[in-house]
Order: sequence, then structure tokens, then C-alpha cells
Amino acid sequence: MNIKQIHHVAYRCRDAKETVEFYRDNLNMDFILAISEDRVPSTKEPDPYMHLFMDAGNGNILAFFELPNSPNMGTDPNTPAWVQHIAFELESEEALLEAKAELEAKGIEVVGPTNHEIIKSIYFFDPNGHRLELTVRTDKPGQIDRLHELAPEMLEAWSKTKRAVDHAAWLHSEEFAD
Repeated sequence: MNIKQIHHVAYRCRDAKETVEFYRDNLNMDFILAISEDRVPSTKEPDPYMHLFMDAGNGNILAFFELPNSPNMGTDPNTPAWVQHIAFELESEEALLEAKAELEAKGIEVVGPTNHEIIKSIYFFDPNGHRLELTVRTDKPGQIDRLHELAPEMLEAWSKTKRAVDHAAWLHSEEFAD
């Protein structure tokens, strides 16, 4: 198997038109296409839906389903709201700060920027309750390579202890200071 890329990621939405307008007007995504049917093609179940596709850049597609005959959507009550999110990469820290200002000017509550050492991010919610992240890479030369090398060791330590591992404490060290 040779996966080329993610074709699309699909989420549920409460209102198809409101969702398209939010992503178009706030994140400048183009509305690519819509598919609407009365039966689910894979299961043949009678369940009308509207399936939306938004251009998230570089061949990435963000999709949504409005399902008017299903119970109202909810969230997983056992998962904190910050866990499940969609992250979009911007080109610079300046663009990140501009995006924050634009979103706040439109009345959207934004958290951040948050410094994660290798990225800086802001966070907010779409009208469906999906948490969104806008991020910019801030890694220094060698940091990502080193994290890649440490990943198996960190996973193994986590798997055994279920406690935060400090293998990447060097990220905060003088070695990578500005």
C-alpha cells in the first residue's frame, strides 16, 4: 500500500450553509462542491444528507455532513474539548497574529498564541463546536529530526508508565535558545 495523502477528512455539521460561510468567510477556504442524496451509497440506508467539501490548501479537503434526520450532534462527554481538533498551518508568526486579530474582530473567542516550542498556535471553535487550530512552525534546525529519533523511545516509556515522559526536555534547553 502506498498512501499518497489524505483525500479528505469528514466531520458532522449542524447547518451546511452556516458551515460553508464560516470556513469561507473566516478561513478563506473555497467551497469546492456539494453532494446530496437520499440514500447512503455505502449502506443503502435511507438517510438524506448534504456532503460539503472545502479547500484547505495544497490538495487538502475538509468535508462536512449535515444529517437532518439524525439526533442532534453532541460531543464525546469523556474527551476534553481541547483534544479533538483540526489544525491548519500558516506561513509565518505574523500571519498567525493577523489571523488572531481578524477572528477576534469578527467576535470569535481565540486562545493563544500558545508556544509549543516547535510550533505556535491559536485555538477557537467553529459553529459546530469543532475546535480549530491555526499554527506556524517555529522549530529550530535539528529539532524535528531529534524528536523523530526519540519518538519510539518516548512511546515505549509512555506505554509502560502512562506518565509524561521527559525525553524531549532538551527542547527547552539552551541548545535551541534564540
